[in-house]
Amino acid sequence: MDSELLQRDLRKEISFARRRIYEMADATPLDSILLEDSNIEIFVKREDLSPIHAYKWRGAYNFMAQLSTNELAAGVVTASAGNHAQGVALAARKLGTRAIIYMPLSTPRMKQLAVKRHGGKSVEIRLYGNSYDSSSAAAHDCAAKDDLIYIHAYDDLTVMAGQGTLADEIVMSDKGPFDVAYLQVGGGGMAAAAATRLKTNFPDIHIIGVEGVDQASMAAAVKAGAPLALDHVDVFCDGTAVRKVGTLTHQICADLVDEWMTVTNDEVSAGIQFLWEQLRCIPEPSGAMGVAAILKQRKELEGKRVLSILCGANMDFEQLATIALRSAVGAARRRFLKIQIPEKAGAMYSLLKSMPDTVSIADFQYGKSDTAMAAPVIGFNVSPLEFKVLTQSLSDDAYKYEEVTSETDVRFRLIHYQSKLLRYPIFITLEFHERPGALAEFLKSVSPHSNLCYFNYVYSGERVGRALLGFEFGDAESNERFDLVLKSAEHAYRAYERVSENSIRRILG
Repeated sequence: MDSELLQRDLRKEISFARRRIYEMADATPLDSILLEDSNIEIFVKREDLSPIHAYKWRGAYNFMAQLSTNELAAGVVTASAGNHAQGVALAARKLGTRAIIYMPLSTPRMKQLAVKRHGGKSVEIRLYGNSYDSSSAAAHDCAAKDDLIYIHAYDDLTVMAGQGTLADEIVMSDKGPFDVAYLQVGGGGMAAAAATRLKTNFPDIHIIGVEGVDQASMAAAVKAGAPLALDHVDVFCDGTAVRKVGTLTHQICADLVDEWMTVTNDEVSAGIQFLWEQLRCIPEPSGAMGVAAILKQRKELEGKRVLSILCGANMDFEQLATIALRSAVGAARRRFLKIQIPEKAGAMYSLLKSMPDTVSIADFQYGKSDTAMAAPVIGFNVSPLEFKVLTQSLSDDAYKYEEVTSETDVRFRLIHYQSKLLRYPIFITLEFHERPGALAEFLKSVSPHSNLCYFNYVYSGERVGRALLGFEFGDAESNERFDLVLKSAEHAYRAYERVSENSIRRILG
């Protein structure tokens, strides 16, 4: 079937899907955000507010609601690493059938529990293989062996039609027309269906397909003229981590998507933070890809009305820590410098005092590894102009530095130090007021009495900062007097605590 006939059938199926979808749930909101500095109005389709906090239920339910009584009685089978599984589970419970769902062995427990919560006794989870491809192959074998209906996550016209109802709701909202739509692409079901519906009603809309840097399977398929499997797929944005796109989805996307672009994981993290700040929602990484692309191209979008799909919000809570660290880098707000200073008492304080007052330190990584020179790695939250002022200030004061924002050891916060070089060391945890100059004020108080040999601090977003600090001394007597020094400097911090002997042994190796 050629693309035009496929699009015609898909438009018809989307209209048929409306009744089934709204038997199950109401339309999700279309929120707007105005970027006043560039006069860009961003419209965000809030699929995070759907029954499973993702759009995938639409396709699964639309497919299963059309099955015959005998087919429902036999049951269905599918493979999914997350949201599609939850959609099938929800539909199985609603329609009174049973669903066997194959998931990779690495599927987070949170997603398994979500499937069970939506499906209850109607669902059986089978963990199989290390990837979606392995689970999918096993699910297909099960379907053939037990004569069950297999539900594809994206490469099926009825599934695609269900996904397309989200675009139908956008059209029916009367908030259009839109100049540009940013559609994230995994297997391509949502992008193909949404593009079909949007182009029908807004023929002048510019459709941009957004993929992860190491996930661009649809752009590769369009370039090659047919779907092909990528050798490796990054899974940070796990909802779009598809090695090979669908045959049907490829046909439509190749015809209707006007432009392709990629976003990095750091840029996606910045998109998540943006949506939290603007709408107080926390999307999963795939859900923020469209907004990440908008922020990446905001200069070209001045004065335009722009559409994005927040396609889901199912994410392990633990992933938030990684996202928080990466978001400032992705927004080009956090830059890391490795700065050379003399390895002597007071040098760190002198460095901090030489920096402009506008500088905000968000990360500090340092360990003594040389007897003559030190090289602390400091992460700054700065605008491009503030960064220029900072580096100029460092140059004016004859500090040598290099940018290390993208270095692996910095990203993983691997602090290099040589424990054998530390003389009569003391380690403490310090709690201080999170305000400009607080660390410099503390170091000013203690520098005459000790040398800083270890510094581990990262901004946590709280009103107080917490750091692990190491100090060394010329002799045992100075070491023993350090508690008195800390007491005399108590105006510069909230509290401190000595690190336990067990921890000290592990730190010093």
